[in-house]
Amino acid sequence: MFDDLRDLYQEVILDHGRKPRNFRRLEDADRSARGDNPMCGDRMELFVKLAPDGSIADAAFQGRGCAISMASASLMTETVKGKSPAEAHMLGDRFRNLAMTGTCPECGAELEEEMERLQPLSGVHEFPSRVKCATLAWHTLNAALDGGAKEATSE
Repeated sequence: MFDDLRDLYQEVILDHGRKPRNFRRLEDADRSARGDNPMCGDRMELFVKLAPDGSIADAAFQGRGCAISMASASLMTETVKGKSPAEAHMLGDRFRNLAMTGTCPECGAELEEEMERLQPLSGVHEFPSRVKCATLAWHTLNAALDGGAKEATSE
């Protein structure tokens, strides 16, 4: 069963890496930021459009990078739509914990659906150099939400 789950997760990452969702320039974005992972060359620009209520109406990205980086950005843009900036920040914090440790004990029931969607990337914790690839999109999202037009690096 564990091998089947690992195969499924790998397939999800490969699918999002090859055919990333929301891979486009968002012309009417309210916020944007550039992200760079100098260790491996992953680069992206993230665009966020806010709804009148302040929630994230749309998110998109462009750039280049490894399958993990592209898959993470793809999954992230799907997951944060409809969230408030505060919820997106919290989700990003929880995701970084998941990427670094493979678990998220503080995620709770309110984030269960979102974390289940992001679970395929939990395996990166076994490869510490890949954690930066998985978290680049989230660092870039934080930069965009915190004022936009900033450069973010994966830490």
